[in-house]
Amino acid sequence: MSSFAIYPSLKNRTVFVSGGGSGIGASIVEHFAAQGSKVGFVDIDEKASTALVKKIEAGGHGSPLFLKTDVRDVKAYQAAIAEAAAKLGTITVLVNNAARDDRHDLKDVTPEFWDERIAVNLRHQYFAVQAVAPGMKAAGGGSIVNFSSVSYHTMTARLSIYQAAKAAVIGMTRGLARDLGPDRIRLNAITPGWIMTQRQIDLWLTPAAEADLMKAQCLKEKVYPPDIARMALWLASDDSRLVTAQNFVVDGGRM
Repeated sequence: MSSFAIYPSLKNRTVFVSGGGSGIGASIVEHFAAQGSKVGFVDIDEKASTALVKKIEAGGHGSPLFLKTDVRDVKAYQAAIAEAAAKLGTITVLVNNAARDDRHDLKDVTPEFWDERIAVNLRHQYFAVQAVAPGMKAAGGGSIVNFSSVSYHTMTARLSIYQAAKAAVIGMTRGLARDLGPDRIRLNAITPGWIMTQRQIDLWLTPAAEADLMKAQCLKEKVYPPDIARMALWLASDDSRLVTAQNFVVDGGRM
């Protein structure tokens, strides 16, 4: 990370990340910890999350606070956010990263499955904003980063509910940016392309798929979680202090 930017405004800032135990979320947690931020995160994978905490500690950075929480349980999730704020200080950076891109077929979708997919991919973002906004207002402002997905642009097959949720993230971000702007709370979205997390590599990265991806991208290399984490750092820092209601696509020029 030493060849990339250091943001003095992030030092000692309290950051909260959902889905921080693995993949993009884990890289976000690592990068904020390296900036000297006080980081709290939730995940349902206790093993991966505990290993991440130990890795960050071994690297000489401050130990992040891990709280095992299912973001689909709004009451429990908001309680975890409150616990993190009580232990680390007022949260002035929120990264709404948690999501799950399980494939599904139209004929198999039930109302219950729809509700569960929306809960894990959209609903928790809104209620996390609701939980942190009063503290951010009292602190004089904050930055919220919501995660969308390139999949609704590229029309990835068998992913329609996920795509509906991730398209909605953009509208939600812009609407809340207007509502919370007077309190100096900024909201922006990141739209990642196909990011090479271990899950993506294990489940879907084939030689043919990689060849197609390289044809589609302007930049002929795969995009990895740190590429997304560095965008989140900038959006959280004071360097982007007048940036709000925007969507930043990080996909190697695929769209």
